[in-house]
Amino acid sequence: MAQILDGLKISKEIKQEIQLEVEKITEAGKRPPHLAAILVGENGASKAYVNSKVKDCKEVGFVSSLIRLPDTVCEEELLAEITKLNDNEEVDGFIVQLPLPKGIDQEKIINAIDPKKDVDGFHPENFGRMALEMEAFLPATPYGIMTLLERHHIPTRGRHCVVVGRSRIVGRPMSILMSSKGNPGDATVTVVHSHTRNIEEYTRNADIVIVALGAPKYLKADMIKEGAVIIDVGITRVEDTGAKGYHLEGDVDYESCEPKAGWITPVPGGVGPMTRAMLMKNTLLAYKRFNK
Repeated sequence: MAQILDGLKISKEIKQEIQLEVEKITEAGKRPPHLAAILVGENGASKAYVNSKVKDCKEVGFVSSLIRLPDTVCEEELLAEITKLNDNEEVDGFIVQLPLPKGIDQEKIINAIDPKKDVDGFHPENFGRMALEMEAFLPATPYGIMTLLERHHIPTRGRHCVVVGRSRIVGRPMSILMSSKGNPGDATVTVVHSHTRNIEEYTRNADIVIVALGAPKYLKADMIKEGAVIIDVGITRVEDTGAKGYHLEGDVDYESCEPKAGWITPVPGGVGPMTRAMLMKNTLLAYKRFNK
């Protein structure tokens, strides 16, 4: 049976570490870090995610601001809100919750965020600095996965890592970080995607498989080798007849893969809590840079 990569436990440890740092900051008579979020529209998943970030801020002692805009907002109005946050010296970092309504150019919005306040790590400047192994805000999910591997002492040097999916939020940055110099890192990385033939030929030979597709139960036991490290980034609501009317499923068929894997992340309780914790960590980093 696989050992569990417990994101819930590690994320709590990280938030406790951040809380202690914030206490030292405020005891010295300085203001605490401040994270802001812009939420456009009424997307249920986005609202839940932003609310959880507000809760995390309270837990670690950050100030948080939530700017809610209707889904009828025009691009110019959204850009004006971003300019206000860029210019506000009391705000250390902020995020614009994605996805955005139709008619708004997502690229233009991301590019408008000051890279020094881009705690999501989506701005091209931060992405480029990450690729060049320079100091940067790392995208929260890949950053969380790297931290999960590091704190569980999973060896990555010289290992073969297969990343399933090539999104700019997870797949591509994940491949860059896993192949970068250092620990964790120094892995040999293969990225597979919708146009890759016979994906299972790659995953069966992988020491580490990171799946970020948004396809429930995609990765089956016959697609992995004995003892592989399995990281499940997917989380999809699947309708059922229970009290909630749905349950959450990852991209990994947990029941079949867990007996065969060496390490595995659960869903929920694996990558998700780490993503939230790393957003807090990026905000603290932004605060430290701003207040040097």
